[in-house]
Formats: sequence, structure tokens, C-alpha cells
Amino acid sequence: MIQQPKLSHRFTLPNELFCLDLSAGAIAVYAYLLYIEGRKSYSCHPSYSTIGDSVRMSPNTVRKYVSELVDKRLIRTENTTLWTKDGLKRNANLKYIILPIREAVEYYTNAKWRGKDFQREE
Repeated sequence: MIQQPKLSHRFTLPNELFCLDLSAGAIAVYAYLLYIEGRKSYSCHPSYSTIGDSVRMSPNTVRKYVSELVDKRLIRTENTTLWTKDGLKRNANLKYIILPIREAVEYYTNAKWRGKDFQREE
């Protein structure tokens, strides 16, 4: 019998993910964010380029799928800043916070029950 090599870094995708009417690109981006998230903070902060290199998408395409994930309440993003050596304040990568899947499922179920599409409530 051939044994499979042991994987040192594993993560699972929630089954509910496939019930939320997500595009394949959004699932790929979400899977990558889960892969690199901090297990205690449930967050990470890769650039659009880093995500794109990992899932074979352009940064603009990644941006579109990140927006889809935010709209469907799977993630939340926060702007971050950094200070350069010259003392200038600059925008840094977004911080991605992975939200509990049950919140997305509940929102999806309520939206479908009301007959509405996903929309970001501001």
C-alpha cells in the first residue's frame, strides 16, 4: 500500500461555504485567507498581489472577490497604515478578519427568505 505524505499545514473549509452562492474565485480567495490566517486572531494582512500570485489572479480580480466576500459577510476588512523611515504615514495592506461562518449563513438565509440579493448594509 502506498502511503500519502503527511501534510504539515492543514486547514478545512466549512461545508456551509458551498451553500452561500459564491463564485469560484471568491471561494479560492477565501480559502487562501483561511490558509494564512492567524489561528488566534482570525486575521491576516496579505496584499492583493500576494493573494493573486497564490490563486493565479490579477490584483484587480482579487479586489473584486474580496468585495464579494465582504458583501456576503464572510470577512471584514480594515485599513492599516505604516510609517516610512522618512516619518511619512502611508496606507498599508488591508487587514482581513475572518468572520464566523454562521453569521454569513444566517445573513444568506434571511436575505433569501426576504427575497433579496446580498447587499452590504451601511
